[in-house]
Amino acid sequence: MKIAVVGIGVAGAYIMNKLSQDGDNTVKGFERMPESKHDAVCAWATCENVMADLVKECGLDFSMYVLHKGKNMKVELMDDSIDIKLRGMVAYDKLQLIKDMVRGTDIEFGKVPRKENLESDFDLIVDSTGFHRNYLPKVSNETWIPCVQYKVKYDRNRNPYDDFYLKAFSSMSGYFWYFPLGNGYAHIGAGDFGRKYTIGFLDDFLNTHECEIIHKVGRPVRISPPSLCEPFSDGRKTIGVGESIGTVYALLGEGIVPSTWCAQLFVEHLNDLKQYRNAVLRKFDIYSLVHKFIKMKISGRFSMLRNSRDLLRIYTHMKMNEKRYGMKIEMKNMLKISKL
Repeated sequence: MKIAVVGIGVAGAYIMNKLSQDGDNTVKGFERMPESKHDAVCAWATCENVMADLVKECGLDFSMYVLHKGKNMKVELMDDSIDIKLRGMVAYDKLQLIKDMVRGTDIEFGKVPRKENLESDFDLIVDSTGFHRNYLPKVSNETWIPCVQYKVKYDRNRNPYDDFYLKAFSSMSGYFWYFPLGNGYAHIGAGDFGRKYTIGFLDDFLNTHECEIIHKVGRPVRISPPSLCEPFSDGRKTIGVGESIGTVYALLGEGIVPSTWCAQLFVEHLNDLKQYRNAVLRKFDIYSLVHKFIKMKISGRFSMLRNSRDLLRIYTHMKMNEKRYGMKIEMKNMLKISKL
């Protein structure tokens, strides 16, 4: 089978790596950015406990890409703060890992082919274009958050924080992040559903903490869950993978692990795409509840009296999966966050 993979982020890179090892298929990748400007847009934070095994499947050692191992994450709320003990959360060189994953594979950079051309040349088209969802039907009434991020460099001993730091915005509409990358480098950024805080907070932070700005990117992040991002296919040759079908955990804004999981499911069910769809919906079932919780908080409709069962389900899920999230989950912290 001839397969086109469009969008070489974490999901696309995993698929290129795995399918290029499969002699039964011919796979070709396409990436809209030129190779010299190919970038991995996000804060580069993930859970080493999970990524180590996923990356090992691609013949690589994840520890070689770790830039910072978190010990404690401070989260400032509107009128309170919490400290979260970290147990596997790291910042890593996402771009270098993607490059190494796809090394030796057939990728054409600086090009987003027309769909009709892909359909004439390939048996299957994988849409891993993230938010843009270039080759799939548009999703109606979806939820997305506009984000802006800077890569910055601080002089020696002038880093404002030595570990992960978040500042949550009102009604859980988004947050500001500071993720250290080692050697004075950091990613700082913010996303806010109502665009009320993002630019002003970032400007104030940059003015307060002098640094060299290396790079700036802006992009929306889809937080609608897979259950609200159907169809995953156009009914012909195209199938979606990763953020294009909603694999971002809305409570944390985290998509690296779930998008790689989604790519793994695609490879496993390559010859039965109906089973792939079912596997995705099962794997990310909790994301629908989390999305509902976030939407209710943003709209002001959340009630601890009426919605406490939903909050308990989310807490129980995360508590049972502390190793996956790379942090200690405590109910007292969940309650504080829910009061935003």
